Amino acid sequence: MAVRTFTQPSSLNGTLNGTLNGTLKSRPITMSASELNGSVSVRSEVSARDSQASYPSEARDPLGHHTNPDSKPGITFAHQDKLPKLPIPDLESSCKKYLAALKPLQGPKEHNDSIHAVQDFLKTDGQVLQDKLKKYASGKANYIEQFWYDSYLNFDNPVVLNLNPFFLLEDDPTPARNNQVTRAASLVVSALSFVRAVRREELPPDTIRGQPLCMYQYSRLFGTARIPTEHGCQIGQDPTSKHIIVLCHGQFYWFDVLDDNSDLIMSEKDISLNLSVIIEDAAQVPIRDAAKGALGVLSTENRKVWSGLRDVLHREEGSNNSDSLNIVDSALFILCLDYTEPQTGADLCMNMLCGSSKVEQGVQVGTCTNRWYDKLQIIVCKNGSAGINFEHTGVDGHTVLRFASDVYTDTILRFARTINGNAPSLWASTSPDPAKRDPESFGDVQTTPHKLEWDMVPELSTALRFAETRLADLIQQNEFATLEFPHYGKNFMTSMGFSPDAFVQMAFQAAYYGLYGRMECVYEPAMTKIYYHGRTEAIRSVSEESVDFVRLFWGENPAAVKIDALRKACQKHTATTKDCAKAQGPDRHMYALYCIWQRAIDEDGAELASSDGWDSTRPSSPEAVNSPKRNSVLSENGSISSSPPAPMHHSMPSLFADAGWDKLNNTILSTSNCGNPSLRQFGFGPTSGEGFGIGYIVKDGSISICASSKHRQTARFIDALESYFLEVRKLLRQLKRRGTSADKTASRAREADRPKSGRVKSRGRLIVSDGKPQAPAADTITDEEDDGLGGCRAPPSPPSPPPLSLDEPVANITLRPAAPITPPRSPPFKPLTTVHVSSPRRPPIKTFRTRKCTKAVVRRLYPNTFSSS
Repeated sequence: MAVRTFTQPSSLNGTLNGTLNGTLKSRPITMSASELNGSVSVRSEVSARDSQASYPSEARDPLGHHTNPDSKPGITFAHQDKLPKLPIPDLESSCKKYLAALKPLQGPKEHNDSIHAVQDFLKTDGQVLQDKLKKYASGKANYIEQFWYDSYLNFDNPVVLNLNPFFLLEDDPTPARNNQVTRAASLVVSALSFVRAVRREELPPDTIRGQPLCMYQYSRLFGTARIPTEHGCQIGQDPTSKHIIVLCHGQFYWFDVLDDNSDLIMSEKDISLNLSVIIEDAAQVPIRDAAKGALGVLSTENRKVWSGLRDVLHREEGSNNSDSLNIVDSALFILCLDYTEPQTGADLCMNMLCGSSKVEQGVQVGTCTNRWYDKLQIIVCKNGSAGINFEHTGVDGHTVLRFASDVYTDTILRFARTINGNAPSLWASTSPDPAKRDPESFGDVQTTPHKLEWDMVPELSTALRFAETRLADLIQQNEFATLEFPHYGKNFMTSMGFSPDAFVQMAFQAAYYGLYGRMECVYEPAMTKIYYHGRTEAIRSVSEESVDFVRLFWGENPAAVKIDALRKACQKHTATTKDCAKAQGPDRHMYALYCIWQRAIDEDGAELASSDGWDSTRPSSPEAVNSPKRNSVLSENGSISSSPPAPMHHSMPSLFADAGWDKLNNTILSTSNCGNPSLRQFGFGPTSGEGFGIGYIVKDGSISICASSKHRQTARFIDALESYFLEVRKLLRQLKRRGTSADKTASRAREADRPKSGRVKSRGRLIVSDGKPQAPAADTITDEEDDGLGGCRAPPSPPSPPPLSLDEPVANITLRPAAPITPPRSPPFKPLTTVHVSSPRRPPIKTFRTRKCTKAVVRRLYPNTFSSS
């Protein structure tokens, strides 16, 4: 067999002009001169929608046409060159919105100072910077994109708990399949099917109300790694990657799963066998001994420290350590098999976000050693609980949510097809059955697991010990609490005439005010993927209307007054969200102007200020911007460098020097709405020492919230939220019983019938308004009102600029490495002896229950999958 070798993935952040690799096409990411001159088709929402409509229905909806052999590939990125460019907002408009966001957070004197600072900015530096930004953006695909990447890549602190978010998947609806090996193998097969659909450009594009969204982020989801260097991080990618890494007890294993055509070469049964073999082999090493060589802990270090340690690993090109590191970096993704079984929601969330910390006899044996945070990770616990942790630089929550949802759905549909062969498929086409293929057709692949055995030189052993201690400190400094509120959800909120997202946002502000008696800065991302290479815009949730509501809610006021104030606050939030989704919010615009000002400081204008010129303690919010503390620059060719602060020869523009700039970017409640029925929870770490990180999912009949903080009574905050939700429902019911409404145009919710006791209370006639049932109001909020507008976290704040809806993909092309991957020589891998493991006994499955459960779950994710019959 030919020797397989691996090289380090090629850097993608040298430029943003990579190409998207696919079996069909490669398209440049940047705009051509003809596009810039307007000589080709116009970029607009209408053009993008028409482009998608030109594809047959079977290509747009493979779930409904899974038997069609003539599916037309290429739809995934077909509309990219039609998407409108991200608009640069009007300067005066952004300044007005900036002041409006500040007003409820400031006292009269502070706000007056900010008004004067903005007025001075408009008269002096503002228009000059606006003109320079327009000139800079004229040759770019997206005016904020480079600044956005810099803010993430120049972030020096550990990415764990600071940048990487997590998703906690719902359990498999078939209980018998909720064991570690079966669940993990099923998720891997579905993930590989998703990879294949992206590479073959058969994945239907994301849409909102028929409008196609930018799909660029999907090209950076697989085979990528965040690679630290002395001068900041880079994103590397191997677009031809065909192997996965399996982490078990901190030990590394790999095997190939795709051929050169991105077809699967292993069945679910084959992968299950490999995983069983890996678990058995990893258990041979005592967990305390394994922890001493758990190299993944180094990925949690400060980025410059980690860069130096990678240099140690790469000291000799072609050495065992160097090749092993290349294999990890170039893998499609990481599969983490944990030996623990977290029981509570908080413990599950912590395990997916940062792993558990457990020290026995001075040795770390928690799952925190079984991770590699520079790549996409699928995590499966011993009891089958599963989640996803992802590196956030190149992808937003909305992109990974699509991946998680499709993977979860496919696991159900594949099981359904074992019961009924006519059950639908999520994919336009599928890989040939590996069992029926000629083994020679697989090409140069290795399907037997190989274990990577690192040479633990003294430098690495010492560094690993210190890294683990610091990681354990970091984990202990944070706490998590979850709320799975079962009493009502989106259906109840919309029936009452409220936007679900706005309704929950007001809950955060009211609960915080109830505990601390003050309003603080709240951040929520809005997705802007209707634009080319769009990411997110910051929604500033605190408004004068929300302040009025919170104060009225906690005062001795009638229910009608409170609900009327709530309605006005929610309407204001919804209007702000829609504005931000159209890229008309002030945050990204102001941040870009700040970066342009940094760029102008350099005498020859050849260097571009990076967003990392901020306090290195992590952005107050994933997308917030703080005042600059050190100078980080990005050259025009994309290389990043960080240098000590240089003497400033230019005075800082008044807007950025004003205290309001820091105020707005010190996020206390960093929130993100991201999820659907495939997820149980979603979350991230706090973005400031005095703040909370809040991920939430609003489902039809429930609300899921995961809150984190640095021990700021997180459980108490969650309790306050639960009390608020119940109190608001009580107020709404009071108004309903009185036959009044704070808003006469709002629809009325139907209460569940209570069982009749047969006593006096059962007597009497039910009274309805005007003696007739009340019809839903014309302005009732529809289920789609907020769909897709939330983002997921965004870049580290200035410490990093703009931040995450899912509550948030990267371009129309799979990116190619600058140079082809040329394998040197094979590292001394230790092949595992294949061991056949008998399957554990399973209780008989009741087919009719499984079918019902399967159909119910699929219908929630894809409402049009089954006919009404």
